[in-house]
Amino acid sequence: MRLRPLTRRDAAVWRTLRASNALAVALGCHRPHPGGGSAKHARGHDPTHGQVGPQRENLPFVIEIDGQFVGQVNVSNVVRGSAQFASIGYWIDRAHAGQGITTRAVAMAIDHCFFEVKLHRIEIAIRPENTASLRIVEKLQIPYVGFAPRYLHIDGDWRDHKIFAITREDVPIGVVHRLDSHQSHQ
Repeated sequence: MRLRPLTRRDAAVWRTLRASNALAVALGCHRPHPGGGSAKHARGHDPTHGQVGPQRENLPFVIEIDGQFVGQVNVSNVVRGSAQFASIGYWIDRAHAGQGITTRAVAMAIDHCFFEVKLHRIEIAIRPENTASLRIVEKLQIPYVGFAPRYLHIDGDWRDHKIFAITREDVPIGVVHRLDSHQSHQ
């Protein structure tokens, strides 16, 4: 498995995978609200635009298995200054779901954010009915920090989300290391 930056060359495969997984992807992926979405936000969901801005406010990654594009992890809303945080969202082709691929990809993305990008906190917002995503944060031992009613506009309405967050101090040697350590003790 490999995590690499999303590029313009990925556009056709990205669109095909998103279309073939539309129902599953709709559970967690948001679009700008029809009345107020910004162009900057929309670019985070369009691979033809790649990374946003010189400050890298959006870091889209491809999840590859044996060189094949199978999903995406998107680090978005990167905030610098005194905050040093970002949000992470993700999806995977249903043919590869349930194999631990997304869990490892999210762990890798968090480690990249902490150790390369030098962020301090990562948040993940998950709809309460999205049991697959809830299982990912459970496996990664990312603490639940709160409930956000009507948090994101998804699939035509404002949806509630559970919020999970992790800081660099929580995983001084990395999320991947902690995941591997936990799996070796099972």
